[in-house]
Amino acid sequence: MTINDKSKEQNKPSQPEPTNEQRRIIYQARRGLKELDFYIDPYVKELYLTAEPAEQATFAQMLTHEDPDLLDYFTNQDRPDDDDIWALVNKIKTWRHTKELV
Repeated sequence: MTINDKSKEQNKPSQPEPTNEQRRIIYQARRGLKELDFYIDPYVKELYLTAEPAEQATFAQMLTHEDPDLLDYFTNQDRPDDDDIWALVNKIKTWRHTKELV
């Protein structure tokens, strides 16, 4: 690890320690499609633990959908019936496309 890498790590806001339920959701967030990982992994690593409880619940509900359905949501091929899930999908997409690509 270089000095620059250490500096970047120190500037990251610390994440709270996840509860057992949050750990379960984080584990469920592991998907089998790279296209979904592009959106879901960074969200879990950077926003999930500090999100409001309602958003965390919506995220958990979103993860109950099958990967092909989630891919359709994230590529605007379809939308879920639940408006909260649709809003979260769009929030994640907007956030992911406006942050620095790593």
